[in-house]
Amino acid sequence: MPETVRSQDQLPDLGDTRTAFAHKSNSELFKAFWLFRIIGTPWLTAAGSNLTKLALSLHLPIKGIIKATIFKQFCGGETVGESLVTAEKLAESGVGTILDYSVEGQDDEASLDATTEELLVGIRAAKGQKNIPFAVFKVTGLARTELLEKISAKSQLTLIEGEEWKRVEARFARICKAGYDANTPVLVDAEESWTQQAIDDLVEAQMALYNTERAIIFNTLQLYRHDRVAFVKDSFKRAEKGVYHLGVKLVRGAYMEKERERAKEKGYLDPIQPDKAACDRDYDAAVAFCVEHIDRMALVAGTHNEKSTLYLARIMQERKIPRDDQRIWFSQLLGMSDNISFNMAAAGYNVVKYMPYGPVSKVLPYLIRRATENTSARGQTGRELGLIITERKRRAK
Repeated sequence: MPETVRSQDQLPDLGDTRTAFAHKSNSELFKAFWLFRIIGTPWLTAAGSNLTKLALSLHLPIKGIIKATIFKQFCGGETVGESLVTAEKLAESGVGTILDYSVEGQDDEASLDATTEELLVGIRAAKGQKNIPFAVFKVTGLARTELLEKISAKSQLTLIEGEEWKRVEARFARICKAGYDANTPVLVDAEESWTQQAIDDLVEAQMALYNTERAIIFNTLQLYRHDRVAFVKDSFKRAEKGVYHLGVKLVRGAYMEKERERAKEKGYLDPIQPDKAACDRDYDAAVAFCVEHIDRMALVAGTHNEKSTLYLARIMQERKIPRDDQRIWFSQLLGMSDNISFNMAAAGYNVVKYMPYGPVSKVLPYLIRRATENTSARGQTGRELGLIITERKRRAK
C-alpha cells in the first residue's frame, strides 16, 4: 500500500515528496529547482522572455537551451511521438496524459487548418490508450480571435466572415466527431470572456449530439469569473432538457490581469471575482454541484490548489463514490504540482497531466505565458520550490 494513504478512509498526504518526485532523478530535480528559482524572480523572467524572443528572431542557436530547460519542464516533446514517450513515463506512476498541441497566435486559414489536422493526429494517437484518457484543444487554434469576439457579441458578420465562421464550425465538428468515433472524450479549453460565448455555444451544440450516453465533449469553466457557478447550473438545466450528459472541466483561470484591464478600458462590469477567497469559494461550490449531479455529469477538476483537491476527495468519500470512478478526474499541468498529481494517483484516484507539445519556436508563446503566470502566482512558485527543497534534503540524508 502506498505511503501516502494508510486506509481508504484517510485522505492522501499531499506533502509526501518521496512519492511526488519519485519519477525525477537528482539531476532533474536540481534543474527544476533552478528553473523555479528564476521563475520566482519577476525581473529575471521578464528579461529572459525578452532575450529569448530576440534571439529566436535573430535565428541564434538557442533552441537546444530552451528545449533542455523550460521546454523539458512544461512540455512533453515537439511531436506526438516524443510526447508519447513522456506519457509512458507518467503512466508508470499511474498518471495519465492529455496531449495538448500548444501552438498559439496562428490566425491565417492555412495555419488554422494545419492545427485542426494536428489535433486529429493527437486524437488518433489517444485512441485505445488507457494512459491518454482525453484529448484537448483551444478554439483559438481553429478561429481568429476577432471573429470569435464578433460572434460572442452577436455582431453582424460580413458575407466573407459568415463563410469563415462556417469553416470554424466545420473544424470544430470534425474534432468532436473524431473524439466520439475514437471513444476519447474531448476537453474544450476556455478563453477570454469576450470570446467565450461563441465557444460555449459551439460546445453545447456538440454535447447535444455526442453526450447522449455519457460525457464525451467537455466545456471548461474559469471560476475566476463571478458568473460561472450560475453558468454551470444553467448548463445542467439545458443538458437535462436536451437529455444529454454535461461534461465540465473546472479551473480557476489564467487571464485575470487582462480581463480587469479590458473591463476598465471599455467601461463594462469587471467579470473577475473581487478576491481570491471568492474564487476559491466558487470553485469548491462548482465542484460540489458537479458531484451532487454526477449521475448526469462528468468532472475534470483542473486545480493546483491542495485544499480544493482534498475537498473533492472528501466529498467523494462522503458520497461513497469510488476513487477510480471514471466520471471524476483530477488534473494538473505537466511540470507543476507533482505533489498533487503523484500522491493522488498513488492513492487510487484518476489523475491526468496536461502535456503541451509542439515545435519549440511555435510553443514559445505558451511557455512565456506559463512563466509569466507563475511569476504572478508567487505563492504557487514558492510552494513548488519548497517541495523541491524538502525532497532534495530528504535524499541528501
